[in-house]
Amino acid sequence: MTDAQWTIGSLLRWTTDYLRQHGSITPRLDAEVLLAEVHGCQRINLYIAYEELASDETRVAYRELVRRRAEGTPVAYLVGRREFYSHQFRVTPDVLIPRPETEFVLVALLDLVKQLEGRPIEVVDVGTGSGILAICAALHIPDCRVTAIDISPASLHVAQTNAASQKVEDRVEFVEGDLLAALDPDQIVDFIVSNPPYVSEVEWESLAPNIREHEPRQALVAGETGTEVIAQLIQQAPAHLRLGGWLVFEISPMILDQVENLFVDAPGLGPTRIVKDLAHHPRVVLTQRVEN
Repeated sequence: MTDAQWTIGSLLRWTTDYLRQHGSITPRLDAEVLLAEVHGCQRINLYIAYEELASDETRVAYRELVRRRAEGTPVAYLVGRREFYSHQFRVTPDVLIPRPETEFVLVALLDLVKQLEGRPIEVVDVGTGSGILAICAALHIPDCRVTAIDISPASLHVAQTNAASQKVEDRVEFVEGDLLAALDPDQIVDFIVSNPPYVSEVEWESLAPNIREHEPRQALVAGETGTEVIAQLIQQAPAHLRLGGWLVFEISPMILDQVENLFVDAPGLGPTRIVKDLAHHPRVVLTQRVEN
């Protein structure tokens, strides 16, 4: 096929096969997202333009993105954004790419907030990354104030950009620091939420190359067991939660038993509740602040 014969449709068909041969598990979706990006349209509009000839500029830009995708660069980093809870967020290699599973943390938070309607709510998001949990909390909880913590200045810059684009920068405070040690000692809140690192060193070595080579290791790996960061959260949370407040965090289904064992010697926190994801895997742990 000559350059003059490449239509939007033929580009999609060729790229889908090419990316499938290079290991993509969603080759058609990848092809559509990348072509929509360079064509300057929504994905659905590619099918309206299906028989149109692609311009030279479109083909050159598309070829470069497809090359990088075939080499393993995630689509979200190539286009610079990812959807989470129906909102678009900027992402860079400095932050973890938002996953659908993390929406279960947000939904659990929003369900718990319904019990406290009628008064201002204070939320802390630990390890905010791109800011998805903190910003969505500010967007969906009236009279909510959020403190978003991350140890990475680069991550906080991305999160601040997202807060500004979603127009909630006046209700989200960004703090650089290590977990809840970043808070003032006397700061007490209603909710602590987190998608913490929970990958073990051994599991890290078995992750797909596109994750190990492109996403920030610090946002994924907790240590030898995968529970190290969660253990710190469990120990630190009671000092910053109001009586009746909640700690809500994401886990890997593989470490549920180890995580539950961490609560055996965790004064100030009540029994755990587990939320399962759409695959019926344990995904979110909830625990409430109680009297010691």
